[in-house]
Amino acid sequence: MEGRLANAWRLTANDKSFIRTALLSEIRIDGRKPYEYRKIVVKFGREDGSSEVQLGQTRVMGIVTAQLVQPYRDRPKEGILSIFTEVSPMADPSFEPGHPGELAVELGRIIDRGLRYFCYLLKDLIEAEVCQLYSSNPLSFLFPRMYRAYSVESKAVDTESLCVLAGKFVWAIRIDLHILDNGGNLVDAANIAALAALLTFRRPECSLGGEDGQEVIVHPPEIREPLPLIVHHLPIAITFGFFSNDSILVIDPTHNEEAVMGGRMTTTVNANGDICAIQKAGGEGVPQRVIMQCLQLATAKAAGITKQIKEALYDILWYHLLRETTLETGELKCTTQKEL
Repeated sequence: MEGRLANAWRLTANDKSFIRTALLSEIRIDGRKPYEYRKIVVKFGREDGSSEVQLGQTRVMGIVTAQLVQPYRDRPKEGILSIFTEVSPMADPSFEPGHPGELAVELGRIIDRGLRYFCYLLKDLIEAEVCQLYSSNPLSFLFPRMYRAYSVESKAVDTESLCVLAGKFVWAIRIDLHILDNGGNLVDAANIAALAALLTFRRPECSLGGEDGQEVIVHPPEIREPLPLIVHHLPIAITFGFFSNDSILVIDPTHNEEAVMGGRMTTTVNANGDICAIQKAGGEGVPQRVIMQCLQLATAKAAGITKQIKEALYDILWYHLLRETTLETGELKCTTQKEL
């Protein structure tokens, strides 16, 4: 394929030197500015709960499925949310086939942390005293004074609504992320793919029956309309690459830039300015001013990406509704979204 992804191990010393030199002049090899994202394309499959996201040359497919299982003993009234990532040499020759490697595990953990855990208000962090960030420290250690004062549990997916029969049956939601092409910044692309798949997924409706009222009846979609998941907010992962001892900062590093950068930090925020997670990988500690700069940039970027995801979702919902109307009546009664 023409324009096929270049692998990091193929970069020569001259290539790496050119990337560093260009960044000193705030020039990137793909023509972007330091804080500019590549083009994001969000597509949805024919089946509910499937999506494909393209971020530049990076492509990730997300598929959401569900099944009834027993809940965890310490959470008898909550459903289960799990993320699995699949990488293969077809996406990048440097990937090894077989069991998931460190990259696949890290991808799942970063996305899971953003969907699951606590949020902080950016304005509160700016007003508070912030300690220095070291590699792989979770948010509670990054802001120890803020953890108790400002943290609120704000899960993106409402797992309590997935409970069918407390202590016996809950819905287990599984997100499978398939890396199709590695053009750099897999975290952000995989995160968008997971969110897009969650927004279009619908689970079967259940009811309780039997003599004792403890029998779970799963209704097929022909009998009862499936139910969408309750998603409170969209945690958007924004990844930054650090170059030249953290003096140069870029958003959305490409595959070639990842081979040169000295460290990476992913901040997961939503459009409301809530900070859901921070992940630091590689390199030395990042100064406080750089952390706050990244958080402010990420909040602005998250609002735009959230809008783009919702617009793509509205388009596919409008398409399905238009198709159902045409099939039922045999006539095309509406041609635009406003008319619908």
